Amino acid sequence: MKKIFFAIAAFGLIAFSSCSDMLETDSTRQLFDKELNSKTDSVFYGFGIMQAMQQLADQYVFQGEMQGDLVNTTYYTDNNLRQLANFSATTANKYDSAYVFYRVINNCNYYIAHRDTTLRTGSTNVVINEYAAVKAFRAWAYLQLARVYGKVPFFTEPLVTISQIDNNNYPELDINGIVARLAPDLERYSGYGVPNYGVTSGDIGSTNWGQSKRMFPSLCFIPVDVILGEMYLETAQYDKAARYYTTYLTNVAPDENHRLAQSYVASLALPNRGMGAASYLPSDYDGTVSGTNWSSIFNNNSTTDIITYIPMAVNRLRGVTTNVPKAFGYNYYSTSNAIDSLRIDEIQIAPSASYTTLSDSTDYYYFKQVTGGLRQQYVNNAKLGDMRYRSTITRGEGEDSTKLWINKFNNGNIILYRTTTVYLHLAEALNRLGYLDAAFAILKDGITASLLDSARTYIKDETRNLFQNTYPFLSEENISKFPVQTTSNFTGTNYGIHQHGAGAVGDGNYPGRSAYQLDTIVGNKMKEIAKVFNVTVGTTKNDSINALEDILCDEYALELAFEGNRFYDLCRLARHKNESSIYGANFGSIWLARKLKYKNPVKDLTVPDNWYLPFK
Repeated sequence: MKKIFFAIAAFGLIAFSSCSDMLETDSTRQLFDKELNSKTDSVFYGFGIMQAMQQLADQYVFQGEMQGDLVNTTYYTDNNLRQLANFSATTANKYDSAYVFYRVINNCNYYIAHRDTTLRTGSTNVVINEYAAVKAFRAWAYLQLARVYGKVPFFTEPLVTISQIDNNNYPELDINGIVARLAPDLERYSGYGVPNYGVTSGDIGSTNWGQSKRMFPSLCFIPVDVILGEMYLETAQYDKAARYYTTYLTNVAPDENHRLAQSYVASLALPNRGMGAASYLPSDYDGTVSGTNWSSIFNNNSTTDIITYIPMAVNRLRGVTTNVPKAFGYNYYSTSNAIDSLRIDEIQIAPSASYTTLSDSTDYYYFKQVTGGLRQQYVNNAKLGDMRYRSTITRGEGEDSTKLWINKFNNGNIILYRTTTVYLHLAEALNRLGYLDAAFAILKDGITASLLDSARTYIKDETRNLFQNTYPFLSEENISKFPVQTTSNFTGTNYGIHQHGAGAVGDGNYPGRSAYQLDTIVGNKMKEIAKVFNVTVGTTKNDSINALEDILCDEYALELAFEGNRFYDLCRLARHKNESSIYGANFGSIWLARKLKYKNPVKDLTVPDNWYLPFK
């Protein structure tokens, strides 16, 4: 512990030359300037925290994915990654470092302790958004520490002297203790947006293969309401989680591109892996292709659907680089002049069989060609698979036909939160609160004014009231932000998330309703749970809640695969299943262990203590 704390204190806070240098330092010296009383100087401290976030970016992705159920190792896998995958990692592992999180925390602690929060321009407080955002950074870092290590030393004073380290008596807190200490203070800043440094975007140089890269400073921060939602979801405080997610989506999200991002990533009929669309799509498919390509979210300069990301440098001269693209089969720092030629043969992380099976077994819902009928009047479904897989995975051809490149990381951006993430986590909270229809609506139709229509027969009156009052998406004040979709051109403002990859799952106002119905989908999952886990699944509401939670877990896999959060989603769901004791007090642990059985872990994952990495 002393070694870790000393390293943090020695790092201190760093000054930066400009935003355009991709958070590059112009000095590695320790800098402590207690006079944080300028309206503008603290921008350098803000970027200093962002640079500390860059230092942990690779570890965040590798820990979250290698320990999850969506990836496999390959012949080329680095031994540090292999150890994460089979749960044999020791403190010697390259990607096991609490230090990188504490570096963020100590920078935040210093800023919070010394920032003058009274500065105003006229009647406007010019620093409060930044102050709140720094507290959100600290909360995220502590939350992540607890996810990775279980119990961790907790302190909120800046460590700047050896005596502080030698004489410390810091408590070790688990995730519940951390949330209890930090969340009440953060609640005071609910409703605040992230800082606006007056820069929409900054050119931070070009990649070696010639693509210009920009940095969007507002996307480098974590909104307070998002992290509050995350903290309360982790600790099973579902009503509070839902309230803060709602506040973000209705009042804080800066514009429609963020608040209603689903309209930009609606479903898209794509050809099969290596096959033309004509040979892949069913004969009665009406030929319609709708929506914007979902994979565009992950382009180098995309802002669509992104709430928070860590932009990594385009080269080492510009700042901190990343090994994540290379592990997934892309040499982001290649001197090639075409993105397709960035693919390398030494793929270290491949999609798992369970991820492929999940995708391939997913029904695709499409508009059926009807003689004399109008487009979108009739819906059919077939086992065509989820189209997000086909957007995410590139299969090699010829001699390379066994190679699978995961192209979410053909750029240098590490995404922490998307608008879609918030909607899915909101669905998880609503489901645990007993509002299954509300949670399912987020997958099926999206939250729009259409949910108030009695034609949506799966929505209960209680839930309509819920969305008008308790979580007021559809209140008189907010309903105009979530208008009804139209069936004439299928352009709305918010789509069901399952539509991103599974097509026309929403009901709409056509005679042939989609077969993606709450009772059917939940019923099928209940049968699967009974068979796989050899348990008696009853007909109670709790049985249905557990089943829909598994459906959401599948949606997390289809939508958020490889982005760094999979293992922590599994652990959270497993903890909550244990707490509910629906099929025994340890059912969640058994559930998680079964998902990871194929990895041949060296630890018994039915024991929750074995979910954590050794602290160093």
